[in-house]
Amino acid sequence: MGPVLAGVLQLIALIAALALAYIPLGTYMARVYSSDKHWRVEKWVYKGIGANPDAAMTWPAYLRSVLAFSAVGVLFLYALMRLQGVLPGSLGFSSVDPAQSFNTAVSFVTNTNWQSYYGEQTMGHVVQTAGLAVQNFVSAAVGMAVAVALVRGFARSRTGELGNFWSDLVRGTLRILVPAAAIAAIVLVACGVIQNFSGIHEVGQFMGGSQQWNGGAVASQEAIKEIGTNGGGYFNANSAHPFENPTPFTNLFEIFLILVIPFALTRTFGVMVGSVKQGYAILATMFTIWLGFVALMMWTEFAHHGPALQAAGGAYEGKEVRFGVGASSIFAVSTTLTSTGAVDSFHSSFTGLGGGITMLGMMLGEIAPGGVGSGLYGMLITAVIAVFIAGLMVGRTPEYLGKKIGTREIKLAACYILITPALVLVCTAVSMALPTPPHSMLNSGAHGFSEVLYAFTSASNNNGSAFAGLNANTDWFNLMTGLAMLLGRFLPMVFVLALAGSLAGQKPVPVTAGTLRTEKPLFTGLLVGAILIITGLTYFPALALGPLAEGLA
Repeated sequence: MGPVLAGVLQLIALIAALALAYIPLGTYMARVYSSDKHWRVEKWVYKGIGANPDAAMTWPAYLRSVLAFSAVGVLFLYALMRLQGVLPGSLGFSSVDPAQSFNTAVSFVTNTNWQSYYGEQTMGHVVQTAGLAVQNFVSAAVGMAVAVALVRGFARSRTGELGNFWSDLVRGTLRILVPAAAIAAIVLVACGVIQNFSGIHEVGQFMGGSQQWNGGAVASQEAIKEIGTNGGGYFNANSAHPFENPTPFTNLFEIFLILVIPFALTRTFGVMVGSVKQGYAILATMFTIWLGFVALMMWTEFAHHGPALQAAGGAYEGKEVRFGVGASSIFAVSTTLTSTGAVDSFHSSFTGLGGGITMLGMMLGEIAPGGVGSGLYGMLITAVIAVFIAGLMVGRTPEYLGKKIGTREIKLAACYILITPALVLVCTAVSMALPTPPHSMLNSGAHGFSEVLYAFTSASNNNGSAFAGLNANTDWFNLMTGLAMLLGRFLPMVFVLALAGSLAGQKPVPVTAGTLRTEKPLFTGLLVGAILIITGLTYFPALALGPLAEGLA
């Protein structure tokens, strides 16, 4: 079997598995967030944190709860890493230095999981399990809660209430993420991923000498790392490490875990707004972009110029040779079109155009299908923009799901669209202008610029994957990427929740002959076009200086 055919067959198997999970998972999640009943264990949690799960919240109250919970998470995780040296199960590792502790705490609380450290040489068992793994669950649940709040904004009328954040947080964690991660962890253990709390072992090498390896609760963290679109690996090599990703089946299974909830949330959206066709329209938009990116990535990596690469069957440098170029391409696209950041190959070693595709996937806003929750609310914001553009074309007040898109709504949507590009471009420009940061680049020219551009694109979009080749463990990059992660996560949430509150307070607009049918393929095409045009106009100059210049050289 040729490498191209193997990649295509893996892609078909992945799509089939996602299709089978779409309806049951999406419908189940809609029921979770619409139920009036609380599980007994949930009542214990509410009592422990002093929250009333039945108290309806307006968007400012919902936002305050999101920010307060996340702030506590950052402080707790920062303290845990600073105290690591005196904690049990530290494996002899010392406390993490302040700049890196700040960066890592922000990274995991914002669902970014950017890692400027070697996991197997820096973090002990307590920090990994009680700190990082816990944040993998709750940061994902926060994103889902905000997405559900926006969906309620479309579904409700004449009220400013968006539900209860604490109820959404606990239900998303206990009813969706924990069961899914438990099942996934069992599958991963059965397939060879390690799960233990062993210490450091001296391992002999084939060519002589030895190397030190430590064990860990890898399978359980790997499961929620992918399901929650987190991406933080137990080991520095991430999903290219055989302890995290030992076989071609686990590789494909991990890609499935990355994509399944973001895609299924479109079904949740359709059920909650009372029209599954609306969910299918959003799904079609996400799937079209994702499949197009996968096809383009495979083409660039299999058909790269040069006799050596053609003889090898593709650009194998930096790829995971155990799985092939096709599998590495699917993984790279899936992880950068979501907010995951996990990698089974090194994007810096992709072809110039291939590396540009990974960057462009994040620059779209990670909405195809995006992170758990963040992908859905990002796509819905873009849908509001597309409806507004359509309204300008025909001279009609734009409407979406029975809600008018007026001045307030479009301003909030525009702020959401602009904040992340501003962070990416400003931080990249400042880093390239100052004398010290470029010394972290292992490459010069267009590729070196791409390393810095990729770093801030990844941080600002809460992705977390790295281009490799950039030493980000410096005070400058730890501080700047940390700030980019904070602002890139929570400023958009402000605009999302404000928009949700504005929509929820509106009176529904009846459908007329002039209403744009947003469940039709025409709207899907308009939405795809709007996404690509907005992103292209925003980032083309930066891409031209980096991956495009390298790819066309």
